[in-house]
Amino acid sequence: MSDLLHRTPLYDWAIAHNGRMVPFAGWHMAVQYSSLLQEHQAVRQGVGIFDISHMGKFTLRGTGVLAALQRLVPSDLSRLTPGNAQYTVLLNEQGGLIDDLIVYDQGRIDGAEQVRLIVNAATTDKDKTWLLSHLPNDVELQDQSPTHVLIAVQGPQAVATLQRLVDADLTAVPRFGHVDAAVLGQPGFFARTGYTGEDGFEVMVDAETGVELWRSLHQAGATPCGLGCRDTLRLEAAMALYGQDIDDTTSPLEAGLNWLVHLDKPGDFIGRNVLQRQKTDGVPRRLVGLQLQGRNIARHHYPVLHNGTPVGIVTSGTLSPTLGYPIALAYVPPNLGKLGQSLEVKIRSKAFPATVVKRPFYRSGI
Repeated sequence: MSDLLHRTPLYDWAIAHNGRMVPFAGWHMAVQYSSLLQEHQAVRQGVGIFDISHMGKFTLRGTGVLAALQRLVPSDLSRLTPGNAQYTVLLNEQGGLIDDLIVYDQGRIDGAEQVRLIVNAATTDKDKTWLLSHLPNDVELQDQSPTHVLIAVQGPQAVATLQRLVDADLTAVPRFGHVDAAVLGQPGFFARTGYTGEDGFEVMVDAETGVELWRSLHQAGATPCGLGCRDTLRLEAAMALYGQDIDDTTSPLEAGLNWLVHLDKPGDFIGRNVLQRQKTDGVPRRLVGLQLQGRNIARHHYPVLHNGTPVGIVTSGTLSPTLGYPIALAYVPPNLGKLGQSLEVKIRSKAFPATVVKRPFYRSGI
């Protein structure tokens, strides 16, 4: 692999523990350590740990930070209170998704309003440029992407495993809440906003502490997991992957992210006119969940057919390790996106039956 790729502070550990490395979004990343199935089941049944340090990490400080961000996203950030978070999207003028991200309201720190943003690795530079060009000059953006480790601790045993190393009561943190606390005696940021469909935390610490924390979690029984099972887990939970299921040509209404769009929020926001028009007139396509039979796996870019005619495209697909059958996300016309609708997916020149089903495919009950 090219030496031009970035390495997270956990790269050496991954190499030493047989991590199979692949290039991803400009980084050397482990796609798996043992097997995709073992790692997937560890998260569903116990606790897994993911190195997600490649993701973008920004801190915004100043006066009226949330108010300034209001113009860039369709969600009403005025509903946020310190200690809570909002999943949302950055929009361009066409209503397309520049990126999806999580906004963490940290309240006032040392007299200034402080907000943390976690963005996708592949769009970190693009997002940073967009934010700097649209935020007022009195909002300072600190980029902690290259200096901090981000570890996702996920699964039914995640909180109990992590709790032994932390000086705060993690059980008191609500879903989509966050807290600053000490871990292994060092400052850390803990967010309960996972991407696997299971309970758990994402922990942000400095690089040295991150390596020590990873080792401690592994010694405590957590299973190291790679990008492979991260993808199967998020797909079972029907969570969109930027660059694959959503991109800058996709609106949140097309992607089924209607709950992020608050057209009644005060003030204007970029892309509002497009979303208002789509809300009134309807969207040209809609992201739906598909279930296939046997082991007929629908992959990215496979055509979706209706009565033999191409009508859409698959964006993600896999054989679900938890459910035991193939699942997929696909864009189809709205009239063909109703639950129970019969469609087909073209796989290697042959059409196989597929049914539109409810999302998420899997729900853990958290």
